[in-house]
Amino acid sequence: MSVPVLDFKSHLSELFAQARAVVAPELADAPIVIERPKQAAHGDYACNLAMQLAKPLRKAPRDIANALIAALPQTDFIDKVEIAGAGFINVFIAPAAKRRVVAGVLQAGAGYGHVHVGQGRKIQVEFVSANPTGPLHIGHGRGAAVGDSLCRLLHAAGWNVTREFYYNDAGQQIDNLTRSVQLRCRGLTPDSPEWPEDGYRGDYIVDVANAFMAKESVVSDDQQFTGTGNADDAEAIRHFAVAYLRREQDLDLRAFGVEFDVFSLESALYTEGKVDAAVTQLIASGHTYEQDGALWLRTTDFGDDKDRVMRKREGGYTYFVPDVAYHLDKWGRGFERVINEQGADHHSTITRVRAGLQALNVGIPKGWPEYVLHQMVTVLKNGAEVKISKRAGSYVTLRDLIDEVGCDATRYFLAARSPDSQLVFDIDLAKAQSNDNPVYYIQYAHARIFSVLSQWGGEHRTLLGADLSSLDSDYETVLLQKLIDFPQAVESAAHDLAPHQIAVYLKDLAADFHSYYNASRFLVEDEAVKLARLALIAATAQVMKNGLALLGVSAPESM
Repeated sequence: MSVPVLDFKSHLSELFAQARAVVAPELADAPIVIERPKQAAHGDYACNLAMQLAKPLRKAPRDIANALIAALPQTDFIDKVEIAGAGFINVFIAPAAKRRVVAGVLQAGAGYGHVHVGQGRKIQVEFVSANPTGPLHIGHGRGAAVGDSLCRLLHAAGWNVTREFYYNDAGQQIDNLTRSVQLRCRGLTPDSPEWPEDGYRGDYIVDVANAFMAKESVVSDDQQFTGTGNADDAEAIRHFAVAYLRREQDLDLRAFGVEFDVFSLESALYTEGKVDAAVTQLIASGHTYEQDGALWLRTTDFGDDKDRVMRKREGGYTYFVPDVAYHLDKWGRGFERVINEQGADHHSTITRVRAGLQALNVGIPKGWPEYVLHQMVTVLKNGAEVKISKRAGSYVTLRDLIDEVGCDATRYFLAARSPDSQLVFDIDLAKAQSNDNPVYYIQYAHARIFSVLSQWGGEHRTLLGADLSSLDSDYETVLLQKLIDFPQAVESAAHDLAPHQIAVYLKDLAADFHSYYNASRFLVEDEAVKLARLALIAATAQVMKNGLALLGVSAPESM
């Protein structure tokens, strides 16, 4: 049996590269772009190489197209090739080659769809990075869903991925947290005139205070923090509260199926001297100056609209300085690429952080790090916006949604739209067991397949040797092509840092399967036809499972 081609576009690129070497050996760097035509009549794939070579070869694109076609290696992979328009080459894949993807999927299993563009290079993705001042809110949830899906995608694309969480455990917000917990320890409430305007008011502050006064212990970063029971011990309260809330956030993330390789602390950047070292390096680079008692960074040298204060007149660094030190540390850890998944409110910091890194003169490239910014989330229930949580007081928590609709629906809904689009999370839709609910629609397709396979009751490995020649209906041809497209969908989504593209792919795949299911019978008397159809839907289930896994969503076998 022929070894099945699992990445049709890459294989076509290789074939055209061999043809290019014959037609234009001096133009070995000419790009080969393989695309899927919008209309099926134009073939399965189109190549514009003849157009790319026309100018340097000083020949008509159609003449070059004819030469390229003549130079294509002999292969049973291609059924026919046509020239369209000024010189586009349309390629029709042989039906037998398309059918071989079924065996390819079944053989590769969970590995089907993995590509190797990353080649094992190091990439770090920082996401969530919530301040340890309260439960994770729905915005953090969107960051967790998008960031974790990005990591899964990049891993599938061949990158060596490190997942990192950065805690802002220093500064004014931690001071506010400490003061809020301390007042609760003393029995005061947010209604008290002593309560600070920017103090935290959620019920979770009571939980922290009660745990501290009860002398409970919390483990964080292999250190144990124990409540002293002394309401006047502000420093002990600070450490305990941060550790307590870090633990709570970690529990929420684990319930969401999200784990991290590295946790970094803002406070450590100061205690380990990394902030001072970065500032010293910036001063030495010649891009800083003193003015009005403050230290400034000349960020206008690197595209910013105005220079930025680094050290304030009254002392202390502005908030972007530890960010520069933190990213200098990332660079020192050898990451070729760094991606920060953050809320859109961080947009203003991008230019100054990149400017600070450029000013260090250590070889960090422009555009490093990369950013994926997500917009805010609005939660609806019974047609009305939900704004508060009983526990958090002022916002909807991630745990609220997980408890209400489950992990799968929460993850899918938060990752299924482009991060730069505002998201309306409709709780009623997420809970609906109907085709209007996209995650149900996809999972139901997977469960439907397993229902058919269960009724059949045969050994799945026998499907590997099925004769697939009967798979020639329009429904089957569409489904085969959708399976073929999956590796490219993974590569494209990883390249664009866009996990929502996988959600779109899965919804289309489910629609194609449901159409096939409604129009066909599978457990027919003809054994060859039966096994062929079962092999096709088994491969479809595998691709659904692989795609859902990229979003951190399960693929149930029954519903």
